[in-house]
Amino acid sequence: MILTVTMNPSIDISYPLDELKIDTVNRVAEVSKTAGGKGLNVTRVLAEIGDNVAATGLIGGTNGEFLLQNLHPNVKQCFYNISGDTRNCIAILHEGKQTEILEAGPTITADEANGFLHYFKSLMESAEVVSISGSLPAGLPVDYYASLVELANQAGKPVVLDCSGAALQAVLESPHKPTVIKPNNEELSQLLGKEVSEDLDELKEVLQEPLFAGIEWIIVSLGANGAFAKHGDTFYKVDIPRIQVVNPVGSGDSTVAGISSGLLHKESDQELLIKANVLGMLNAQEKMTGHVNMANYQALYDQLLVKEV
Repeated sequence: MILTVTMNPSIDISYPLDELKIDTVNRVAEVSKTAGGKGLNVTRVLAEIGDNVAATGLIGGTNGEFLLQNLHPNVKQCFYNISGDTRNCIAILHEGKQTEILEAGPTITADEANGFLHYFKSLMESAEVVSISGSLPAGLPVDYYASLVELANQAGKPVVLDCSGAALQAVLESPHKPTVIKPNNEELSQLLGKEVSEDLDELKEVLQEPLFAGIEWIIVSLGANGAFAKHGDTFYKVDIPRIQVVNPVGSGDSTVAGISSGLLHKESDQELLIKANVLGMLNAQEKMTGHVNMANYQALYDQLLVKEV
């Protein structure tokens, strides 16, 4: 079973408009509300590809109840209740643009933070792979993910970590290392304090920086140019075909689902990298965030190329 962790989930609300009019009324004919947050996008894709998946994280209030009611029916629900209300995140789609209004979410108390750590530890018995995604809500210390990684490591469970900024920096600087991280070039540049290009020789050098020591897998998204990966001392370049992109939002989360699935099924390096990138591309071809159409899976799978570099 894969356990996904979403510490700051949301109800994702989409308002499509022909035109966004400022300082007046905008009426929306079609509203979409889904259980959101990066970890729940991962969860949805894992359920759609048929993997055994459980979802945990912090939820509360009426929004939390809505979230539970709108999860994929094949997802085991293992959430931890808090006193605050789960947040809303609004996306206004207008004139080919996307304007987002993101609530900060509830502030987590010290008792809730400690309570979840104990609860998370209890979940390790049934988890085979742990996938942690997204931002930390207010109230949690910046090194909270390092605490979760430590508990998973103690239980001998591989961890896929997809976060950024100070939360990722804190994990990398801690003695508790995840199995996989999935930064993009911008995030690598931010972590190292210098511009990182897509040049393969430069990426090789960058991924051997002391900051990344002890991490088994580093998978770098290169957008339309595919991906670059380091597994142990081996480097890979993933070449992908051109596709018609409908909505790229959630493609990184779908890639994380593929990585987690590859670890669960103990797939080869090439199989894991292809699966991860195919799922990311399938999401980009769909209107809905964190959704894949598996009818198109094999056709894309056959077009990807993974080579050692």
